[in-house]
Amino acid sequence: MSRKADVCTASGRPLTEQKSTAFPCPSCGEGIGRSARCRNQGVAYICPGCGFKGP
Repeated sequence: MSRKADVCTASGRPLTEQKSTAFPCPSCGEGIGRSARCRNQGVAYICPGCGFKGP
């Protein structure tokens, strides 16, 4: 398993906002980061480890 993400996987923004989150990819365990803005807008992300696509 990779280390915890510190930037948003979709936008590349640092995860500094209170409602930002980081979690392991459900497919491969690679760290996925989600900024509050991308979470609220439902911006899709692609896991850099395996290509898993999420909302």
